[in-house]
Amino acid sequence: MERYELIAPCHFGMEAVLKREIVDLGYEISNVENGKVTFLGDAEAIVRANIFLRTTERILLKTASFRAVTFDELFESIKAVPWELYLPKDAKFWVTKANSVSSRLFSPRDIQKIVKKAIVERMKQIYHVDYFEESGASYPLRISIVKDVVTVGIDTTGESLHKRGYRKFTAPAPVTETLAAAMILLSPWHADRLLVDPFCGSGTIPIEAAMIALDMAPGMNREFTAEEWGNLIPKKVWYDVADEAQERIRTDIELSIQGYDLNEEVLKMARANAKLAGVESYIHFQKREIKQFSSPKSYGFVISNPPYGERLSTKEEMFALYRELGKIMSDNKTWSFFLLSGYEDAQKAIAAGGSRKKATKNRKIYNGMMKTYLYQYMGDKPLKRKEKRNNE
Repeated sequence: MERYELIAPCHFGMEAVLKREIVDLGYEISNVENGKVTFLGDAEAIVRANIFLRTTERILLKTASFRAVTFDELFESIKAVPWELYLPKDAKFWVTKANSVSSRLFSPRDIQKIVKKAIVERMKQIYHVDYFEESGASYPLRISIVKDVVTVGIDTTGESLHKRGYRKFTAPAPVTETLAAAMILLSPWHADRLLVDPFCGSGTIPIEAAMIALDMAPGMNREFTAEEWGNLIPKKVWYDVADEAQERIRTDIELSIQGYDLNEEVLKMARANAKLAGVESYIHFQKREIKQFSSPKSYGFVISNPPYGERLSTKEEMFALYRELGKIMSDNKTWSFFLLSGYEDAQKAIAAGGSRKKATKNRKIYNGMMKTYLYQYMGDKPLKRKEKRNNE
């Protein structure tokens, strides 16, 4: 099969976990930049990346990269791309998105028009026609210009990969599926440990955790734009990868995953979403306040997106909530806490609750345009057998 360069965009701050996912799938990384990871692979890689990757937003088939500071340069460089290798004569193609950062070409609308025009001119020469009906499969393009370097990719995904297909019911201010998966993958949580999300909302974090533990592919129950690209990806490849995804699902493990929320209607949404995802039997959702947190387990993980900003009405309420989290940490020193928050005084409030230690690590992650931090508080490690005997 033809080898391609593929681009996987992600939230800023999630590049390391996405890179690890791609390597684990068996593909070679060619570049890592802010907000995206580029790797090498064939047509099967396009399919497997769309179906198996948990932390990327989409997969782009890179067709060109060049420098352009004028619209004439942009036109000629786009026209020089061998589009006939990617687009059949009846292809429906358009620039679905163009963005520019620190570049002399900055008008998205003009960039979109010129790129489309240049491709049409190339296609006219190759296919010897003056008009394209564009009645075939869709090939949406995305253009990124950063410091005058233009990168052109064809979107193989369509609707963003964070839309797994299970979250039909959502509570206000939910964390996206891709970000929830990244929070879990950035932690050392394993399926043999209890995981609690005390602010579970519509259940995204517990559901993603269950899917990860069961090795359930996030894209196995949705559709992709590239499924119609018969000129590049044989249908058999999609069937084979779908079979691989089904075969990889584990049914031989026990999980202990819990989600709390104060709103019974929201919990109904979470249960419905878990059922749609096929993991309802692995998660226990219950109505419980954060101050009621307790567990008979000595070791476990809290992975959560606590309320902050507009989700709480006053600064006093916010400080009190995070102070309560600090108290829970102090009372559960062997537990590990991974908290995503945009609250600037989160660590101060947590410390006020009695948790004297600082976060083991802070990771800056942009949730859309909002700067947030993933605060990682690692709990005390379990005693080894020899240490237990010496303490007895």
